[in-house]
Amino acid sequence: MDRRWVTRGALVVAVFILLGAALYVFGQFKPFGPFGDESIDRSQPAMLKSVRDLSQYHAAAGEFQVVLDIENDVKWVPAALAGERTLFVAAGSVNAYVDLGSLKDDGLILSPDRKTVEIRLPKPQLDKPNLHHDRSYIFSQQRGLINDLQALAGPPDQQRFYLAAEAKLTEAAQKSELLKRAEDNTRVMLTGMLQSLGFQVKVLGD
Repeated sequence: MDRRWVTRGALVVAVFILLGAALYVFGQFKPFGPFGDESIDRSQPAMLKSVRDLSQYHAAAGEFQVVLDIENDVKWVPAALAGERTLFVAAGSVNAYVDLGSLKDDGLILSPDRKTVEIRLPKPQLDKPNLHHDRSYIFSQQRGLINDLQALAGPPDQQRFYLAAEAKLTEAAQKSELLKRAEDNTRVMLTGMLQSLGFQVKVLGD
C-alpha cells in the first residue's frame, strides 16, 4: 500500500479527532453547545387581574430561620423498611403591619381648637411568612426501603415542609418583639407626620 495514502488516512482521522474535541470543549463552555438543546420560552405575558388599595403601614420586618425535624413512622414496621425522618432548614421573613384603614370612628379625634390630634392606634398584625426558597433546603433525610422506591416514582413533595415551616416562623414572630417594634414605629411615623403639619399629637394604644 502506498505510504502516502496511509499518511493521508491518518491525517484525516487526526483532523476528525481534533474537530470532535474542539466541539466538545466549546459545547462545555458555551450556554448552548453546537448540538445541545435550546430552551424556548413561549409563555404568555402576565395579565393584571385586579387592583386594590392598601391602607396597611408595614412598620417592621423580622428574619427567621428554623430547623424542622419531622419523622413519619409506620407502626409495627421496622424503620429500615418503611418510614422517613427529615431535617429541613427553612429561612424566611415576617412583616408586621398596622391597618390604618381600620381606624374606628373615634380613632382620630381633632380638638375643638384644631391644634391637637388624638389617635387610637389599631393593634399591629403579622403578615403571612415569606419563605426564602433559595435558602430553604433538606439538610438530611433517612428513608426506609419502601419510601426510597416510592421516591423513584417522582420528585419529592416538599409542600408539607413549607407549610410546617410557615407555622414555625409565625410562632417565632409572635414570641419576638416584632409586634411591639411595629407599634412603636407606627407611633413615631404618625407623630412626626402630624407634627410637621403643626399639630400636637397624642397616640393611644387600642
